[in-house]
Amino acid sequence: MMAIMGLSYCFLLLDPHDHLYRLPVAQFDRMLSAPATARVPRFAGQRVRAAGVHVQLVNRRPVAVVGASFHVLQFDRTGLFDADAYHQQESRRAAVALAPALAALSPARTRSAVVDATDRFAAHGGTWTPSKALARAIEAAALGQVPCARL
Repeated sequence: MMAIMGLSYCFLLLDPHDHLYRLPVAQFDRMLSAPATARVPRFAGQRVRAAGVHVQLVNRRPVAVVGASFHVLQFDRTGLFDADAYHQQESRRAAVALAPALAALSPARTRSAVVDATDRFAAHGGTWTPSKALARAIEAAALGQVPCARL
């Protein structure tokens, strides 16, 4: 029998004590497109660390993490997600990632020695880096090796 390969994406949120919660991708999509319909009372009034994890599947079973990105999500006192802040952070992350390629395409005479760091600082405010132990816990949760509460 031939193995069927694929990719999956999971979104994990962490509380201040590093407990992991699986956020269904459909719910995150609702949080982005219609925030008022997808409140998360568990994280009301908090800035929350999140991990978006790409998982390789073989025959629909998770076998490896192939990539992860780390975000900071903001919730108001009622659990309403600040989608505007998230979109701004992601736009700035994209600008920072694309800056070297765009600079390489511009003529040398128009390049400036002064770098506008606004996007870089704003993008960094929406990210975080897990410790090695926490990265292992995130990977185990994404692969279904440890139980993880669902939101």
